[in-house]
Amino acid sequence: MTKKLKAKWLATGLISALSLGLAPAVAQAEEQKRPNFLIILADDLGFSDLGAFGGEIRTPNLDRIAYDGVRLTGYHTSSMCAPTRAQLLTGVDNHRSGLGQMDDAPHERYQGLQGYEGALRSDVATLPEILRDNGYRTVQSGKWHLGSAPEKDPSQRGFEYSFVLAQGSHHHFGQDVSVLGGTGSIYRENGQTLTELPADFYSTDTFTTKLIEGLEQTRQKQDGKPFFAYLAYTAPHWPLHASPEVIAKYRGVYDAGYDVLREQRIQRQVELGLVEEGQARVPSEEVRPWTDLNEEEKAYYIATQEVYAAMVDQLDQNVGRLVEYLKSTGEYENTVILFHSDNGAAGRDFRRDKEPFAPYAEADNRPEIIGKPESFAAVGSGWAEAASAPARLYKRYQSEGGTRVVSFLHYDGLPLTGGQVKGAIDNVYTHVRDVAPTFLELAGVPVPQGTYNGRDIQPVSGRSQVAYWKGEASRVYPADEPVGGELYGSKSLRKGDWKLVSLQGVDWTLYNIAKDPGETLDLGATHPEKLAELKADWETYARENWVYEDPTLYAQQLGSTNPQ
Repeated sequence: MTKKLKAKWLATGLISALSLGLAPAVAQAEEQKRPNFLIILADDLGFSDLGAFGGEIRTPNLDRIAYDGVRLTGYHTSSMCAPTRAQLLTGVDNHRSGLGQMDDAPHERYQGLQGYEGALRSDVATLPEILRDNGYRTVQSGKWHLGSAPEKDPSQRGFEYSFVLAQGSHHHFGQDVSVLGGTGSIYRENGQTLTELPADFYSTDTFTTKLIEGLEQTRQKQDGKPFFAYLAYTAPHWPLHASPEVIAKYRGVYDAGYDVLREQRIQRQVELGLVEEGQARVPSEEVRPWTDLNEEEKAYYIATQEVYAAMVDQLDQNVGRLVEYLKSTGEYENTVILFHSDNGAAGRDFRRDKEPFAPYAEADNRPEIIGKPESFAAVGSGWAEAASAPARLYKRYQSEGGTRVVSFLHYDGLPLTGGQVKGAIDNVYTHVRDVAPTFLELAGVPVPQGTYNGRDIQPVSGRSQVAYWKGEASRVYPADEPVGGELYGSKSLRKGDWKLVSLQGVDWTLYNIAKDPGETLDLGATHPEKLAELKADWETYARENWVYEDPTLYAQQLGSTNPQ
């Protein structure tokens, strides 16, 4: 906790108020009106895309919530989507929960490997399951990506109402919907596979509408019960699709290119107090300087970013709709709202794939068409690096740019957003695994240990953040506690202010993140004892969490220069 933030809480007496609001048992929590929980998860959103984080995209609804809450600049996830979602809903390391890789039809190299099933394992207890069993109504709308088989559906994992895309990505206008016995994206409502979607389907709009419907249905049936709601948008994940009238708002905004945008966003972050002036940063070698592009390339990339911005704009509009609904039911003030992205910005560029990606190759991706249903495009690494500013790299890497994500927390019932601390910025290291144990403690529900509902379960490795927010601890993770992460050969381990990193077969590098958040200076040679200490910690983490290491894994499995 920053000294400034802690001092404000102590001065206003709000820390003691928080202490009173945290009951150790369900009965006590119910007497004090247990909070609702709302998780809003964006897909591939960059750290600096929102206005409250330095972006120029129009996001007034999200900005309002962020400024009324606390912006969490040290919040970390996995480097790609499904592992993050598994950890978010369980508090369990992604390998132990079955998401050591992301495909539930595993590549032959994963056959029989424990933890690499590509779907949420049955021996983990989910946050919605536990809250449902302890008096909460549970609702999800949006992307699932934790197993596409019917028995893996969210309706089987604790959600009383669900409207979901089973897989990881889709056509935002719903033109790839599967029919029974066919192929394509699978959508389910309450476990039932849909053969058609609403005529006006657009992912962000429909997912919001369905979440509101689910909240209303469960409220009518179980009025008085608190809720746990999970709104998992697929925006702004490729393919880039948005409404023409929203795209028009961004015409010409990005004509100067991604190099200029990155510097503009960093400067705004400095002005907002999110980044220190003069912070060292090193652009990646994957990004071609904007001035090296020809006019045809510039036109293409400008169009992709205009549509991307429109997707974020439409996401913000829909969050505004949801907030208005919660205010109309009187539930907003007692709702803990956590917003974040599932990983860093996505640098996928279909133009650079080693082999043509069929949906892109078969689509019409002229600049004037990008964003319409007949297009299928992505922004590429240049805009992704701007969106990750000022961190290094982006999605798929265990660098800060791939795992430190935009996030904020809002709740009027806790000092996070009370009185003078509105608009605070907190940079303590936290992890997506912490959400489940934190929410359970706020609900007055113990974290299950060993078994749950008659089955053995994997241990929760995330930490409750409640003691930190109460001012009883200076960190969520003690300085001597290592926190590991791995996906497709990209590895990292955080321990206090130190971070060990290996990016897809590259040798280990060592950084002091407190002094060098841009990961610009490898300290391995000058701190050999610290390097050896963290490497030993990594070996322990990998062994305890069933990590399958193969330095050639990433390129061989995904077969692209920049796949995600």
